[in-house]
Amino acid sequence: MELSFFTMPIHPLNKPFAQSLREDREAFILADKLGFVEGYCGEHTTDLAEIITSTVAFMASLAYETKSIKLGTGTVNLPNSHPARVAAEIAMLDHMLEGRLIFGISPGGLMSDAEVFGNLGKDRNAMFVECIDMVLQIWQGEAPYNLVGEHFTVTTEKTMMLEIGQGVIMSPYQDPHPPIVGTVVAPFSKGVTAMAARGWEPISANFLLPKWVATHWPNYVEGCAEGGREADHNNWSVAKNICVADDVATAKKYARDPGSPYVLYYSQLLTKMRAGGRLNLFKEDQSMPDDDVTLDYVLDRLVIHGDVSSVTEQILAFRDSIGPFGKLVYAGHDWTDYDLGRRSMVLMAEQVMPKLNAALSD
Repeated sequence: MELSFFTMPIHPLNKPFAQSLREDREAFILADKLGFVEGYCGEHTTDLAEIITSTVAFMASLAYETKSIKLGTGTVNLPNSHPARVAAEIAMLDHMLEGRLIFGISPGGLMSDAEVFGNLGKDRNAMFVECIDMVLQIWQGEAPYNLVGEHFTVTTEKTMMLEIGQGVIMSPYQDPHPPIVGTVVAPFSKGVTAMAARGWEPISANFLLPKWVATHWPNYVEGCAEGGREADHNNWSVAKNICVADDVATAKKYARDPGSPYVLYYSQLLTKMRAGGRLNLFKEDQSMPDDDVTLDYVLDRLVIHGDVSSVTEQILAFRDSIGPFGKLVYAGHDWTDYDLGRRSMVLMAEQVMPKLNAALSD
């Protein structure tokens, strides 16, 4: 099992933006030094807690600060972007990283972003599909492109001057393009099937109950079969909220006490899901009343915390409940306590992962 990193960082509203962004960058640089194989970050435009507004810009800031970790856009929210801009920026970033880029995509889940970009009432899934199809057509085609869809148009026919390179969008460094992944945020997601059929790989979200994460694998297998390829557990990435400390008491305090970054994360997420009518993600039983989906109920089920031995045992139990997967994705959180935030990542990479893999090889 390999270790990856994914952060949709939720920071305290009173924390300086510059400090939060600096610490977010430090987390990726640390992950690179610790041997994490991949690192992703989300993007939101209209959220003062989730302040990475462009995953491409943020990853570009890490391109020459990291050495081996593959960096992923996690994700580019395609309905909020024009396919020409996405194609050009992803291609540029791929060249900056010299092939260490993974292209993560989604329709976007923040409703205030959808509103500000004018697509709140539109079919954002259709916009998502049209946008990624055009991005791929741009990379595979030739200028002036002449792509016309329901939501987007791409052409440079009137202004192209090939002799000086004008009117042409660069192709990616990787041939034919960077690997494509999608985050999976719903139980029994048919999006997994569609992605797998197109050769894309899934990352199961850290805020899904284990019983819902387990529903992703059969749909992935179905999609791989549709795409004419064999499903490989090593290609399935599963995200998890994990807090490791040198002792159980410290881990519990940092994971669950008032002021905890994990408590902040799920208090924000619970508020958003409740407002959006999506509390089903947190329900073991869909007949469960909404009022019973409390913050403690969610934290009990979705945050692993403890010392090295305890966390190892909990992750093994989680794996037993959902089945084998290739990459454990450590979910990033605010470094409310700078030292404990860093220490958790260090212990995860240097002590928990060796114990996990030793147990799995027995």
